[in-house]
Amino acid sequence: MKALTGILAAAVSLAFIGGASAQGKVVLYTAHKTSLVQALAPVFERETGIKAEVIQLGSSEVSRRVRAEAKAPKADVIWSATGSLLTENADLLEPYESKEAASIDPRFKSSPAWTPYTAVIYVLLQNTRMVPDAEMPKTLTDLAAAKWKGKIASARADNSGSAFQQMMTVLTVFGDQGWTRYGEIAKNFVLTESSGAVPRYVADGEAAIGLTLEDNALEYKVGGAPVKIAYLADGTTASPDGVALVKGGPNAENGKKFIDWALSKKTQELLVKEAGRRSVRTDVAGPGDVPPLASLKLVELKTVEELGGTQAALERWRKAVGQ
Repeated sequence: MKALTGILAAAVSLAFIGGASAQGKVVLYTAHKTSLVQALAPVFERETGIKAEVIQLGSSEVSRRVRAEAKAPKADVIWSATGSLLTENADLLEPYESKEAASIDPRFKSSPAWTPYTAVIYVLLQNTRMVPDAEMPKTLTDLAAAKWKGKIASARADNSGSAFQQMMTVLTVFGDQGWTRYGEIAKNFVLTESSGAVPRYVADGEAAIGLTLEDNALEYKVGGAPVKIAYLADGTTASPDGVALVKGGPNAENGKKFIDWALSKKTQELLVKEAGRRSVRTDVAGPGDVPPLASLKLVELKTVEELGGTQAALERWRKAVGQ
């Protein structure tokens, strides 16, 4: 799998060489899916003349690789990784205040080490051929029912930043009973390797419902798959993923230019259009007919530190899923 990831990353990188001028390059480590990289990276190259070398990895793999390379950094920018993961690895990052900073919604700012990039909403996706509307879970507690055993797709929390955030949502909502409740829900999981695979499982009927990201779900809904999006009544999160400058990266100035480009109004509008992501800018509207944030019950997550740190939380996650 790691070999295949490397081949795909190399292929993506090579695909963007054409059209770049003599403005140098920027090396991007990203958790974005291939379709988004292919939609966005060529635009960056065309508009700036800077070549984008893109390495695609899972969120956790991104942080592990940057840490492993800390003495001789190879990446310039972490592009789209979970905010909590970036905060935990702030020692690997170089604080940079983008020229677009004033337009970023202050609700999403939490650390000077990185900048919010898009707002991520966690949702429940329904296969309408397998689950009638009347039977859809309405709350997190409903997901623990025995009827859903082997029918809920979820990404692995040890490989997906979004799955880790979903786990944190459950732990936050249920407080002292968080791990007990999460364990009850987790026994019904069908685990996938990435958050992007969850809606495919649901659309293909490999799972009846799935915990995933709003933009991933929207892609399948707009594409005509037999799916619907639901927002759990007892709480979800609207947390930012981020973009960050890697400390000591070889092309730091081009890294700053990439961050400015990624946060620009034009690029954020492109993200809404191409990815169904919600912008973190105050002057960019949300995608399609999604409900406004004000209509959702949003949970302010516990911090990773309150959970005892990432590794301790993942050990408890493995126990919860029986691994």
